[in-house]
Amino acid sequence: MNQPEQQQEVPGTQARMTPVPDCGEESYRGSGKLQGKAAVITGGDSGIGRAVAIAFAREGADVLISYLSEDEDARDTARLVEEAGRKAVLVRGDLDTAEQCRKVISTAVDEFGRIDVLIHNAAFQMDRQTIEEIPDEEWEYTFKVNINAMFFLVKAALPHMAAGSSIIGTSSVNSDMPVPTLAPYSATKSAIANFSASLSQLLGERGIRVNSVAPGPIWTPLIPATMPADKVASFGTDTPLGRPGQPAELAPAYVLLASDDGSYMSGARIAVTGGNPIL
Repeated sequence: MNQPEQQQEVPGTQARMTPVPDCGEESYRGSGKLQGKAAVITGGDSGIGRAVAIAFAREGADVLISYLSEDEDARDTARLVEEAGRKAVLVRGDLDTAEQCRKVISTAVDEFGRIDVLIHNAAFQMDRQTIEEIPDEEWEYTFKVNINAMFFLVKAALPHMAAGSSIIGTSSVNSDMPVPTLAPYSATKSAIANFSASLSQLLGERGIRVNSVAPGPIWTPLIPATMPADKVASFGTDTPLGRPGQPAELAPAYVLLASDDGSYMSGARIAVTGGNPIL
């Protein structure tokens, strides 16, 4: 079933989407898998990040939500975390600089005293029909937010992560099936997959696990904010399941990788793609 044609300004908000994404607000039920843990989630205000924040809180974790500028979405996510009985911390700002990434981590350490789970989920994309249409600044910005930020976040967080901690990158099915009109985004998602795999080997001796999740087409504010209206209408219909995924359908993969259920999972990439394979 197609979505109606719609567009928003970047970065987009959940409330203006039709239909509004399902982030598990009504459906997710926790069972204590992350009891007492402290998590940092970038891009945690909406979409996949919101779904993960809700799931983590209901599993018992305190959550720092890093977000760009969508204050209403961020406050709503924080409310849902707090309704689960957990602490929510909001950090507003663009992750395109090392300074902002370090601010996110230092705030988490000030608030929680440590970091048990680090999830880099924030991302930027823009649909462009030709390579000539991509401004130099947009190419650089996509890499800064999508992959450079992960490096800066991990580097800053490691002194505050003990054995048993978990780092999770958000890759994409586009890393293996690149969309030509999303060339910079697809390239960064390949980089996230490879960087996560490298980190899993570098950090294994410290007892820190590193994995990534590869979403397929997921219905989030990024879609109507960065794609033409006609592509939005047919978004996700080319998957074997014939529809886009909902953010709530991603959250259990992140819970698995962050919890003791995934204690021997490191260097993995979990596909949540609606049937499209990853290599």
